[in-house]
Amino acid sequence: MASLMDELLLTMDGETEQYEKLINLNGEKKDSIIHKKLDVLEAITVQEQAIADALLELEKKRQDLLRSIAAVMGHDGEPITVSWMIDNMAGQPVERQQLIEAKDKLKEAAANVQVLNFQNQNLLRQAIEMVEFDITLLKSAKQAPQTSNYGKDAETTGNLLGKSGFDAKQ
Repeated sequence: MASLMDELLLTMDGETEQYEKLINLNGEKKDSIIHKKLDVLEAITVQEQAIADALLELEKKRQDLLRSIAAVMGHDGEPITVSWMIDNMAGQPVERQQLIEAKDKLKEAAANVQVLNFQNQNLLRQAIEMVEFDITLLKSAKQAPQTSNYGKDAETTGNLLGKSGFDAKQ
């Protein structure tokens, strides 16, 4: 059981390290969004995907370790969690404290990543809105207003003013 517990703690520390890597990438990501550096953003996205894959593997390993610990503790087939283990380790205060600290660090890192992702999501949404505004502005600049010329039937002729924004004749 001690080796399973040590491996669980190492796995949780590994997950925390991966979340810390995501947090460190956030500054570059935010800068690339603000300054519209798409090549940098693409490279960061590739790095984030690799980290997400590593996190998925570590999570699977943690779940396997929890199943193994459940079997050793006589709770085979029951889904146990780290919180359940903390509650049921009253006789092992050192291991219990280590598990509490590892869980708290992991929760804090995951929460920080979630907040940063929300901020980046808002930045991306604002960037998309600016692009849409620019497109609309460019479209409207190319459309000239109609003239006030009337035909024989007293309706506007539909003639447009010059097609370019400036009259280049001098």
